[in-house]
Amino acid sequence: MKSIRIALAQVNCTVGALAQNRSKILSQAVAAEKGGSDLVLFPELALCGYPPEDLVLKPHFIDAIEKELAILCEELPPELVCVVGMPRAGKARPQNAAAVIHQGKVIASYTKQQLPNYGVFDEQRIFEAGNRPLCLQMGEARLGLHICEDSWIHSEENLRHLADMELTALLNLSASPFHREKCSVRQAVLQKTSNTVKAPLVYCNLVGGQDELVFDGGSLVISPRGEILCQGARFKDDLVYVDLPCAPAKQGTEFANIVKLPPRERATKAPKLPPSTKHRSMDELEEVYEALTLGLRDYANKNGFQDILVAISGGIDSALVAAIAVDAVGADRVSGISLPTQYSSAGTRSDALQLAGNLGIKMPMVPIQHLFDAYTDLLEPQWPGRGPDVTEENLQARIRGTIVMALSNKFGSLVVATGNKSEMATGYATLYGDMCGGYALIKDVPKTMVFDLCRWSNIRQGSERIPQTLIDRPPSAELRADQKDSDSLPPYEILDGILSLYIEQDKGRDEIVAEGFDPHMVTRIIRLVDGNEYKRRQAPPGVKITPKAFGRDRRVPITNHFRPTPPSNPIPHD
Repeated sequence: MKSIRIALAQVNCTVGALAQNRSKILSQAVAAEKGGSDLVLFPELALCGYPPEDLVLKPHFIDAIEKELAILCEELPPELVCVVGMPRAGKARPQNAAAVIHQGKVIASYTKQQLPNYGVFDEQRIFEAGNRPLCLQMGEARLGLHICEDSWIHSEENLRHLADMELTALLNLSASPFHREKCSVRQAVLQKTSNTVKAPLVYCNLVGGQDELVFDGGSLVISPRGEILCQGARFKDDLVYVDLPCAPAKQGTEFANIVKLPPRERATKAPKLPPSTKHRSMDELEEVYEALTLGLRDYANKNGFQDILVAISGGIDSALVAAIAVDAVGADRVSGISLPTQYSSAGTRSDALQLAGNLGIKMPMVPIQHLFDAYTDLLEPQWPGRGPDVTEENLQARIRGTIVMALSNKFGSLVVATGNKSEMATGYATLYGDMCGGYALIKDVPKTMVFDLCRWSNIRQGSERIPQTLIDRPPSAELRADQKDSDSLPPYEILDGILSLYIEQDKGRDEIVAEGFDPHMVTRIIRLVDGNEYKRRQAPPGVKITPKAFGRDRRVPITNHFRPTPPSNPIPHD
């Protein structure tokens, strides 16, 4: 056996869809067999989907997976070695495992040793860790096994043991979620691991959307020198092949924890290796746009929504959401609705109509001024002598929220909320109003990036699909006369800089001020962020695209009296 052909099956699995996932695994295994593979590698927990969260704590869930595994073993090509990620029963808790399947049975199982417990991960809560490496011997090929974090957290003892095995390759089953700049970080870590074990690292990553998380694929084979030998597509299913040379171990060398398999005997010569696809690199905006598109598509499709509904105001946030929705599921499955009041300008009404026409979606315009007037007539006797304030502003948003949710009930549409991260961070959003919806697509996208994504979308489209007048207009909620976002918030270029330091980098007030920001403004923004946690807890899920998103990625108490050190001068009340 002079070389071994390995296929990396980058698949989009759905949590809990066991039979469907099994069917995908079988289909890719059959394709890998036809492609002449000796072994096919699948992502982490591919059989049950990732992350399964507390499902794995249910014994009947583990039992159901074992039944699907038994069926899969019978169906797979018998001579092909298949390495499939799945949870298996352990001593105290389930294990995050890789099942090695050959000739109709599981011949070995590897348990993940490094369980991540940071950010979006809490695997130590639900899994028990393994403590033994595993090596597969196929003729002269020696293949080590890792599951995701095993190659990220470097246990010197484990890696030294693998290096001593003189591996042909280290196989890694992964479910590594996307965020900005993740691809370059991931490649650097994998290259370091490959260099340490002195063998190519064959890395198979999950693809697809799962609630807030998007897995971007990009499976790859990387050499100890950092050379990418082949790479899978980003944000879609792929099957990638690599031929790796084998060399006999040094004479007299003995290894522990090795499972030996007979070298594959072929009746015919293996097919010629398909040419390695050179996938072009993506810049940051394209990556984010593709992640948002895939996240929305999978959330809608995997949860059974046939249609998407977006309240289109004529502003930039709803424009971006509507454009992504069309790219995700097609214009025939997207509807808009415009709900203007007397404060909605002629410009935003015109841009909303133009946007809908450009996207090819239906968008009735339903004025709600009479409803707003009816509410205020009803409520004004309850607060005699009190003039208009934010109450009336929020009332308009809540009328809109009631209407879009009624349409969702009537037609079964997925309402996609349009608030961005800058608004969600500072509470510049209305509970039960513009926060209504089943999915908050851009809740982790800063406002400055919203503008950039709209411009990028137009460039890719080669036309002003999103009207330029809409992009150029100063942002406004249009809930009172002549309102601008800048009346309540600092310029977004400044605000987003402060928010990034405070939320994503966990910098304190003084550290942020040291970056050159106004002390009074920093303190005010921090207070807004901390004081609006109660709103964010009630927001719909949305795609994570930054290193630290609100929700499962950043968890702080609602009742929280910790405050930044006040500046020497008192801050005027807002």
